[in-house]
Amino acid sequence: MNTAADTLYLQIAESLAGPIRAGTLARGERIPSVRELARARGVSLATVVQAYRTLEDARLIEARARSGYFVAARPRRLPEPEPSRPPVASLDVDVSALAGEVMRLATTEDHISFGAACPTADLFDEERVRRAVSRATQRHRSTLCQYPLGPGDESLRRAVARHTLRMGCGYEARDIVITNSCLESISLCLRAVTKPGDVVALESPTYFGLLEIVENLHLKALEIPTHPRTGMSVDALQLAFDTQPVKAVLIVPTLSNPLGACMPLPERKRLAQMVAERGIPLIEDVLYNDLVEQEDKRRAVASFDPSGHVMLCGSFSKTIAPGLRLGWVAPGRWQDKLSRMKATTSGGQAVILERALADLLTQPGIEAGYRALRSTIAARVDEARDLIARHFPKGSKVTDPPGGYILWVELPEGVDSMALYRACLAERICIAPGVMFSATDRYRRFVRLGVGGRWDDAQRAGLKRVGALACGLAQAPAAQGSAESPRLATD
Repeated sequence: MNTAADTLYLQIAESLAGPIRAGTLARGERIPSVRELARARGVSLATVVQAYRTLEDARLIEARARSGYFVAARPRRLPEPEPSRPPVASLDVDVSALAGEVMRLATTEDHISFGAACPTADLFDEERVRRAVSRATQRHRSTLCQYPLGPGDESLRRAVARHTLRMGCGYEARDIVITNSCLESISLCLRAVTKPGDVVALESPTYFGLLEIVENLHLKALEIPTHPRTGMSVDALQLAFDTQPVKAVLIVPTLSNPLGACMPLPERKRLAQMVAERGIPLIEDVLYNDLVEQEDKRRAVASFDPSGHVMLCGSFSKTIAPGLRLGWVAPGRWQDKLSRMKATTSGGQAVILERALADLLTQPGIEAGYRALRSTIAARVDEARDLIARHFPKGSKVTDPPGGYILWVELPEGVDSMALYRACLAERICIAPGVMFSATDRYRRFVRLGVGGRWDDAQRAGLKRVGALACGLAQAPAAQGSAESPRLATD
């Protein structure tokens, strides 16, 4: 848990962030220098530097060489989508066909892609990863001829346990099981605590990969109202507990996909207490936690868990080394059952890769790498939001997430996202239509845009073209073929 000294820089950052967001401090206005603010607040220079770095990560201020710090120019604002209102009944899921096509096209070289939420290699230090793999191969080459068994290499489990301290957790190596991905971790958790036909509560909209797992395990999805900034409604979840046979909760409290929402800390604490009182397992996905700008938003629900009812799942595929494809899970009270399932499902992972990832996680400068990544993608997201504001139809709405690669766009009445999807495909542009992110048909006017991939003039032109095609559909709503099935990806 953070000490008062640890959070002092956050208090200073927030005292400036409020006036900036409110417009009291205008864009381009100079703010006090590090020395000036340190003297005025009676704090160290290091504390002010950390506060200013936090504001830079949040794209609220910018440093100018030999001039100091200034309020950053913010892109023009669009309204954000309204909180979701999914049906109160649980539903069977059927998203795999469309999701599979979008992911296939999103990785096709001859398409401009906004369909995936995957980062490209240029966002990472490839040489650093290569050296780590090379060192692991040289030092542990005998493991290439040994069959991997057990919960994973202990050095990696120790490194992951230390990493979870960033989220307010206090795990030990023995609490961690290494997996092949975050999605495998989530799948194992659901298998450990549910059986076919059970009801699983999740956000609405939610990541289609989670829906695919629910679909493949023959579970029912109960979608809970979700706010684009504050995430799943804990009040609505409480009502669901009172009225529905919920057997598990599946949630992404930090930078949920596709909304980019972050649940407030008091709600995280309340959620942990609520599932403990009810004895309902909560599966928490922390895949994106290191991409959020504010440190307090990284704290996991699991850090408030008094009884082991929260199962924590993550990986480093979005932040350190996508190609290593390793995940992890802290299964809580279901540790033994999940470990047995993991052993019989996929066995162990390549020890060489586990040792390489442990090396990367324990190297100095890892936080600087996170900061550089957050800064790069924040600038990209800002630019994308500005392009949406200028080129998408009047009446469009878009999220403004505090980190991550993803934007969720609500199109005006009459614009069908499946029609837009097909129009984009005809020009070799891939987007993710909103119907992929729900078991319902409620998000036909929404699209998810991922900007973690290649970002160049072709991508910018592609995003403008998506807006132009949407404008064309907005002007001719009768020609959209809105009566077609939302699950059909092609005519």
